[in-house]
Amino acid sequence: MNLNHKGKALLVLALVAVVGMAFRVSWNALRDVAGAIGADNTAATLYPFVVDGLMALALIAALVLTGKDRKFALRVLGTYTIASLVLNYVHGLVPELHGRTVDWGRLADWDPANYALVLLATSLPVGSIYFGSDLVAKVLHHHPTPIPDVIANAEESTEIVSNRSTADLAVSTPAPITVAPLRMPDPVAVDFLKSALPFKPVPAIASTPVASIQRRPVAAESSRRRATGRLPEVARSPRPKRTAAQLLDEARTVTAGWPAAKVTAEGIRREVHTSPANARMLRDTLLAERATTP
Repeated sequence: MNLNHKGKALLVLALVAVVGMAFRVSWNALRDVAGAIGADNTAATLYPFVVDGLMALALIAALVLTGKDRKFALRVLGTYTIASLVLNYVHGLVPELHGRTVDWGRLADWDPANYALVLLATSLPVGSIYFGSDLVAKVLHHHPTPIPDVIANAEESTEIVSNRSTADLAVSTPAPITVAPLRMPDPVAVDFLKSALPFKPVPAIASTPVASIQRRPVAAESSRRRATGRLPEVARSPRPKRTAAQLLDEARTVTAGWPAAKVTAEGIRREVHTSPANARMLRDTLLAERATTP
């Protein structure tokens, strides 16, 4: 159940009242202890504010700080709470402290306990100066990190505002255009129009089978091909076939001025324009003739 602002305010006021009454009870005991360790009336009156006041400061710092600084504030709060409890306990055990009839520096009959109590009571003001200054410095230099939930809520609110702003623009989405359906004529009206025509409709042309169409000659089709393509054998002009003697005569004429190293089958094939087998045969014949001729 969530409390409203009025309920929260009443809760805080009740807490302040309880803390104020508890401080008044502890103030009486700490004042008497301060008088027993040699403090005058003014110092004894201010002594409870040194101890219990630092407790309140440490509590506020623990609510603000995070991480290691928060642990340090909680340790200070716990230490001074225990110290105040011990001094209040001693005040209840020693009745002479109530009337300030005890000797100075005497908080217990046993000497070791008395020394420890006097050291504790006298060190609390110095500790308040050190720890209080440190806590205030940590609070002043603390930079709170944004909480993920707060960031998510902020982004969500920004998105809502942007959506509302977009909806409030002067130029809105145009209304959809309604297209009237196209009405086709009735079959009866079409028949009536056919009968009213002064001429007869043209009969449909019968389709000619593809097989009955005479194909063009291969030579005419090949003549329309690109010049870069390879012509079929039918379109090529016939070339007379040369005999072996004719090839040998052409090879002799072409290679007459060639040195022996240049007489190769590839060179003869390119010059005579013959097959590789004939070129090899011509090469062997020419080299043999050159070997036998002085």
